[in-house]
Amino acid sequence: MRCPSCKEPDTRVVDSRDLDEGSVIRRRRACRICGTRVTTYERAELAKLYVVKRSGLREEYDPLKLLEGLRIALARRPVPVDAPERAMEAIEAQIRASGATEISTSRIGALAMAALREIDQIGYIRFASVYQSFEDLATLKREVDMLVEEKGAGGGKRRRRASVESEA
Repeated sequence: MRCPSCKEPDTRVVDSRDLDEGSVIRRRRACRICGTRVTTYERAELAKLYVVKRSGLREEYDPLKLLEGLRIALARRPVPVDAPERAMEAIEAQIRASGATEISTSRIGALAMAALREIDQIGYIRFASVYQSFEDLATLKREVDMLVEEKGAGGGKRRRRASVESEA
């Protein structure tokens, strides 16, 4: 680290401390030449994620867009206030764990639907009706019937839809 005062290229570390549960390291440094002390913060920089849209356009992943969609789907539902944030973080963790640097919007949508399905069925239907562009009431009814069937047949244990698995 270069000294901000005399521009000496070599400073020594006087003290190091972990902050924010180990995700940040605070270092006190001293210049070997002029003695100036500075504090630096070191944190890991995650690889940038890019979203590939249906049109083929690529843009940087914005977790706030996903969060907004989850919040809208879960609006006025009896779920914990932080449920959308936890779902968004879990989805992002799944994406990062895959090691991919690019992900399609359809894959993000499938992950969001799977998360919403576990959180709240009405939220899931709200999201799916927009995401899958249900064209008529019959399609919506089939989706609702499938949810009712799963809830009754599995005793709470849910099976995944083939379309969600095919997106994987």
